[in-house]
Amino acid sequence: MPPALWRVMTVVVLLGLFSLDGVRWLPPVEAASKDQRRDQSPSSKRSRNSKVSIAPTTLPPAVIQNVRTAFSPDLSRLVLDLNRKTRVKKHLPSKEDGLIVEIPHAALSKSAQLKIAQGTLDGQFVVRQTPDASVTVSLPNGSFETYALFSLTNPPRLVVDVVPSGPTPLSLDAAEPPATSVVTPPQPLPPPAKTFTTIVIDPGHGGRDPGAHGQRGTEEKDITLKVALKLRDLLRKEPGVRVLMTRDRDVFVELEDRARFANGNEADLFVSIHVNSHPQRSVRGIEIYHFGEAKDQRALELAARENGTPLGSTGVGWEYLVADLLTTKKIEASLELAWNTKEAMISHLNGHYPLVDHGVKTAPFYVLRFTSMPSILAEIAYISNATEEGLLRTGTFITRIAESLHGGVTAFLTASKQPAR
Repeated sequence: MPPALWRVMTVVVLLGLFSLDGVRWLPPVEAASKDQRRDQSPSSKRSRNSKVSIAPTTLPPAVIQNVRTAFSPDLSRLVLDLNRKTRVKKHLPSKEDGLIVEIPHAALSKSAQLKIAQGTLDGQFVVRQTPDASVTVSLPNGSFETYALFSLTNPPRLVVDVVPSGPTPLSLDAAEPPATSVVTPPQPLPPPAKTFTTIVIDPGHGGRDPGAHGQRGTEEKDITLKVALKLRDLLRKEPGVRVLMTRDRDVFVELEDRARFANGNEADLFVSIHVNSHPQRSVRGIEIYHFGEAKDQRALELAARENGTPLGSTGVGWEYLVADLLTTKKIEASLELAWNTKEAMISHLNGHYPLVDHGVKTAPFYVLRFTSMPSILAEIAYISNATEEGLLRTGTFITRIAESLHGGVTAFLTASKQPAR
């Protein structure tokens, strides 16, 4: 076959191959454009359906609303109250620099800045607002042996726990007087110490919330107010004691507002008075509670009734207080106050009435959860029991209950010699 014919047949075959379905010729510019669109397509689709979270810099700065410290011989704690959850970085730049905790894209509130400026934080914790819109917490080298850093939610908080190092030996150089005089900058004056103890009495229920009912129509809100007023009059006779009440008449007060009232008045003790109820009308007696996890179903049911919440959600939030600022100190003092009150009630009422001691218990009462001072809730009798309902309707029994609560509070103050906060 002539060479020219071979060339013609080769061209025909190639044209036949490129006539397959889905294949077409494109100008160079159009082909490049199509390849570019194909390369970008997955990226565009991913941007529409992406699970990637928004970068923190697109959010407003996290605000540190408050800065708190608490100390014991073997532990120091710093708590930063945040308005939202945020990232935290930990740096160990060098041995000399100690530890630096950085909160990027964060700002100190005005109240937090003021507290830091007044020098109310321990010098071990150095909290600063940096020029690059971050907040840092520094622990100088040698000021601690170990530390723990963790975040909490509901509400958002950052907690720094530090085990302080032992006392630093005094060197000879340090003992020598300075060669030149050093002018000490003026220091903020400490707030004047309180010369009195503030006790807040909380009569349970009130107004549109009558509480538990007796068979004879007795309402819990009326009994708790009578006992509280008598207890107030007794405590006001004590020297150096200021007594406040969450309500002194038949009005409704929210549980959170009761705790807020006590905290706002810097109370040293909080005593909430209630009357118990039980499906079995033969049950009677007294029991004293402080805040904690319910140890049995009955305590959980009682907390649900007093809180006005469903049983399934009553225990939720126990973790709120577990790592909070004064948790350990508050719970220990509340337990001591509860035991003193229970023992005083037993000794004062025993021999006068058929008394049943149900002991000291823990339960997640909302009214105790939000207080920052030692707090108890006293269930003084069972209104569902016919005999005890009858006693609650007499002035003599009301007076004896108030006297026994007074004895418990004064015994606690005497035993602990609790300084005013």
